Amino acid sequence: MQKSLFGKYLRVTMVIVLASFIVLGSVMMLAFSQYTKNDKRKLLTQSASSMSSITSSVDITNNGAPELLKIFVRTFSLNIDADIFVTDLEGNVLFGAYANSTSNIGANFIPQTKISADIVKRASEGSYTGDGRKNGIYDTPYYVVGVPLYSVAETSSSAVGDENSTRVPVGAVFAAMNAASLTEYQFAALQMFLIAAAAAFILAFVVVGPFSYRLVKPLRQMSAAAKSFGDGDFSIRVPVTSNDEIGQLATAFNNMADSLSGSESMNRSFVANVSHELKTPMTTIAGFIDGILDGTIPPERQSHYLHIVSDEVKRLSRLVRTMLNLSRIDNGELKLRPNDFDISETVLSTVLTFEKSIDEKKIDIRGLDTLQPMQVHGDEDLLHQVVYNLVENAVKFTNTEGYISFNVSDSIDRIVVTIENSGSGIQSDELPLVFEKFYKTDKSRSQDKNGMGLGLYLVRTIIKLHGGDISVSSVVNEYTRFSFYIPKPQEPPKLKYNTGSIPVTVPVEDAVISERPKKEHHGHKDNKEPDQK
Repeated sequence: MQKSLFGKYLRVTMVIVLASFIVLGSVMMLAFSQYTKNDKRKLLTQSASSMSSITSSVDITNNGAPELLKIFVRTFSLNIDADIFVTDLEGNVLFGAYANSTSNIGANFIPQTKISADIVKRASEGSYTGDGRKNGIYDTPYYVVGVPLYSVAETSSSAVGDENSTRVPVGAVFAAMNAASLTEYQFAALQMFLIAAAAAFILAFVVVGPFSYRLVKPLRQMSAAAKSFGDGDFSIRVPVTSNDEIGQLATAFNNMADSLSGSESMNRSFVANVSHELKTPMTTIAGFIDGILDGTIPPERQSHYLHIVSDEVKRLSRLVRTMLNLSRIDNGELKLRPNDFDISETVLSTVLTFEKSIDEKKIDIRGLDTLQPMQVHGDEDLLHQVVYNLVENAVKFTNTEGYISFNVSDSIDRIVVTIENSGSGIQSDELPLVFEKFYKTDKSRSQDKNGMGLGLYLVRTIIKLHGGDISVSSVVNEYTRFSFYIPKPQEPPKLKYNTGSIPVTVPVEDAVISERPKKEHHGHKDNKEPDQK
């Protein structure tokens, strides 16, 4: 059975809360128990000392305890809920009151009449403390405190201020309390803590439960959406309800879904375009070849139709070559063969390739007569393909009797090529997408009948392989401008030599004494026709 993240989070949280309550309760009960014991021991000590002071003013060793003193002891015992009794030095209990034992044990309680002489001796010599069952007096757990009882004469002598006189104890006063009384306090405190802990636990469950559910709800929605993506449905989106990490994850997930949806749409469009591009020339080729073979096309017209078949074959060749270039780019197999060449000459020769189309649309060509030779360092064939694709798009989308302008400029660290054409332009929301794979702005094929949405993607990829970049700007129904740059190669540092009075500057690599062989660049052996968009 699959375990839910909500259940795991809730269980872990509740276990942590419960463990915290257990630890807190244990520490609290331990501290409360120790505090209660110390407090009761202090109370018993103070009570025994007070009773010793009062009893010392009466001679009870010879005449016995006055009735008034006995009444006072009983009242005092009831007030502090403790047993109070007085003994002589032999351990005989002279008198006492046992309010605590009577209330806890009842009428069956039998007071002690004889106390161990050792305990009385320890109490008379200073103080005595007994805890639990080891109190030495009671059979059940009691807290017992004993203090010395001095005689009247010794107390008076001491009161006079005779510092050299020694007070002689005549007995001891004991105060005791049943440990069950303290246990009742502790049990009552434990009950209060358990009630509070249970209420806090229920409150934590009520708060953490919905919070945990809301916390994992976007994750469940993402899981469901991911399953839908696997089934080919990219329409589901995850609601973004917060700005925390979960909200950022939901936003990123939705962006990914948009990207996948766009890629899926482009892939479908690409398949449709490729199917159309393959079907049309193949149908044309098959029809004309069949017509020649069965004699439908007369011999005098066969040459004309064979030229059409040749053009369609070249079109198929360009399509296949474009697909191969895409595969090489995606696999990282496209390698540059850089050399120095004149990019202005490449622009000029490419424009002449489209001379027929330019004349048919009566396009005004601007800027060619002012182009200056500009040397760039790059793969001549690939950059020729860049220029070819951009010029082809410009000719294709320029309105009749419109214009195409060219400009090649030299900057500090780059050569910039700009191609601008008049026409319908590109919508602002489509500008960021024109360099995406399979994207076409003319989806109706009214102007772009042969394109597959790959030309500009190849253009940008080739330029980025050279370390450059390309940008596009457009105003609807006015113009579209593409501008790309190729960075200049970094020149090696130069050294200065003094030959007489004239300093001479030579490159560092030429100043090396050892002679290195020169590399000869032959360029591409195959002169392939550039790919079209």
